[in-house]
Amino acid sequence: MNKPLRRIAIFCGLLVLALLIRDNWIQYVQADSLQTNEKNRRVTIERYAQPRGNIIVDGEPVTGSKATSGTDLKYKRTWKNGPMWSPVTGYASQIVGATQLESIEDGILTGNDDRLFFRQTLDMITGKKKEGGNVTTTLNAKAQKAAYDGLKTRGKGAVAAIEPSTGKILALASTPSYDPSVFAGNSTKDSETFGKLDKDKDKPLLNRALRETYPPGSTFKLVTAAAALESGNYDPDKATETPLPWTMPGTTTPLPNEGNIPCENATLRVALKVSCNTVFGKIGSDLGNDKMVEEAEKFGFNKQQFVPVRSNASNFDDDMNQSQTALSSIGQYNTAATPLQMAMVASAIANDGKLMQPYMVDELKAPNLDTIEKTEPKEMSRPLSEENAQKLQSMMETVVNDGTGTNAKIPGVTVGGKTGTAQHGVDNSEKPYAWFVSYAKTSSGSPVAVAVVVEDSAASRQDISGGGLAAPIAKSVMEAVIGKKG
Repeated sequence: MNKPLRRIAIFCGLLVLALLIRDNWIQYVQADSLQTNEKNRRVTIERYAQPRGNIIVDGEPVTGSKATSGTDLKYKRTWKNGPMWSPVTGYASQIVGATQLESIEDGILTGNDDRLFFRQTLDMITGKKKEGGNVTTTLNAKAQKAAYDGLKTRGKGAVAAIEPSTGKILALASTPSYDPSVFAGNSTKDSETFGKLDKDKDKPLLNRALRETYPPGSTFKLVTAAAALESGNYDPDKATETPLPWTMPGTTTPLPNEGNIPCENATLRVALKVSCNTVFGKIGSDLGNDKMVEEAEKFGFNKQQFVPVRSNASNFDDDMNQSQTALSSIGQYNTAATPLQMAMVASAIANDGKLMQPYMVDELKAPNLDTIEKTEPKEMSRPLSEENAQKLQSMMETVVNDGTGTNAKIPGVTVGGKTGTAQHGVDNSEKPYAWFVSYAKTSSGSPVAVAVVVEDSAASRQDISGGGLAAPIAKSVMEAVIGKKG
């Protein structure tokens, strides 16, 4: 071959090589980014070219799909009782995208997940239309309804309920809520509706059960009580060395109790029963910041949870002086918790000290209902020994039987709980948050632990309390799970 031909051959070979490299770069290296690029409308068209798979609760779908007209997106998402279920499912909108389970499990629901490859290939060969798979949740429909119905009359608030032995989430409710169906399409009206919801001052799109952190108030005394028992220096029925008044270290400020209650040298049981700030504040201060942080983190504080939807990290500061630790140990200062977090606290106590990882997706199923993935219960930590957990159960049961939580009593069922009324606003200027954290036990074990927070209420300030507003909601959820009405 002469020199000019050789040069041309080499040049052509280099062009072919460059083409191959570019082709492979696009198909393999850039494939994911191109597929998810917001300007790639083919992906959106494919996503809505067929009905989505469903999100299942108690064997029944709480979602569906509806044929559309006048658009190249053939189907849009629908929900059954959208406001009740949106804190679980999230939304799938042609115009604003998807959130929560609708987003996380989009591959299964659209049929595009890699784990469905062989199924897709077989369908192509047989000419069968593409189908999406289903997401089976751990939710209990009756518990969810009880939670949502209870919150609707109270304004803003949230409920999280967990099965202590497995970590299965049984209810996840948030109010005010929204119906995802009203902006599931891609019309101007859908866009305007979403815009109004997004700008609403009451934040209906916010999942308060997972994404809002509140001062937990006196419900955090459960964590402080656990730390006290685990230290080996306290017993439920032995007097504590708690003067009245008790002045916080490094200050001239006495820590006040709510009302004229018997807190001087009170036992842990009495202190939890009547909710003594002085007893639990002094315990936190005496144990110290490091010990309190260690115990709080065993319950899940200071770490995001993924269920698989992300839940905000609850907070217990790791750099506080003694007086700040005292305030934090009664659920004030910078302490903040999601309703899910406080349900985890009750769950660990009810499960004899073992905290299970919370989750709400039980199974992912192919269109032919074959199981693709199943979640197995997983131990997360052990905040208490079995002995100390049972001591704390006994204390919580005293709260419900004889203390501030009597509104949660269920005849024939053992109920343990803790009320909380958390300060809110500068100098406590806003209405306080009402909390109740509890569990129910039957002869066969403890099927449910619940946390309820009522963020806003039509009730007058003096009538706002965890026992008065939140405990009845928790009771309804527990009754729904155990199938009993009081």
